[in-house]
Amino acid sequence: MSTASTLNPADKASVNGIALYLDDEVLSTDELRQRACTELLRQAAVAQCLLPLDDLPSADGVLSEAASEAIEALLERQLRIPEPSLEACQRHHAAHRASYATGERVNVRHILFAVTEGVDVALLRQRAETTLLHVRCHDAQASDDIFTQAASTLSNCPSGAEGGQLGWLSASDCAPEFARELFGSKEVGVLPRLVHSRFGLHVVEVLERQAGQDQPFESVHGAVAMALRQNAYVTALRQYLGLLAADAVVTGVDLDTAASPLVQ
Repeated sequence: MSTASTLNPADKASVNGIALYLDDEVLSTDELRQRACTELLRQAAVAQCLLPLDDLPSADGVLSEAASEAIEALLERQLRIPEPSLEACQRHHAAHRASYATGERVNVRHILFAVTEGVDVALLRQRAETTLLHVRCHDAQASDDIFTQAASTLSNCPSGAEGGQLGWLSASDCAPEFARELFGSKEVGVLPRLVHSRFGLHVVEVLERQAGQDQPFESVHGAVAMALRQNAYVTALRQYLGLLAADAVVTGVDLDTAASPLVQ
């Protein structure tokens, strides 16, 4: 079968005719894409006799316990995750030494544009991007005042009352996707792009950094190997979802498996 992947609001989003949402639901693009990927996997589990035919699909995105277990078994069967070699681990550590340093901290403030039920995500993103541009296009003193004012009036985080101040944070203090942006570079100042997290969109300023202490490869070998296994899993899952999508009829959703929350 050929794949029809569109974002036409006139189409009811579905995978092989199975609806992905209830009539009164409003979903973000990411939520809709995630449901489509999950339904592809559920249907594949049925096709491989890992899930009974009478397991009913859920239009509200909540899988049955049996479906969750069947998808887990399906992925264990289908995905081949190689064990990283010692040489690969050493190369990765050498290229990402800062990621395995301990004790690094950043002094941060932010403006949160929260993604909540019913919010117009496109409009929210536009507002966040406009704010990011506004705080970046001024000298340091003016930008400081503008950031404080924007945080107090626009931020959906309680820190807005303090000008967006989050204080000193280590990676363990943050959601993983937020930590990746904060600690994945050595930038100081307003970050040049919006930071996406499970909470929404953030305009972030790193005020100061305290460098961490390098750790020898031997002490972080396990963490390095885990990171490489996770990278391999993401790649394999992305490829498998692509194969399933190529043999399905998908309507009403832009099924970009590389951008799916399932593979991030």
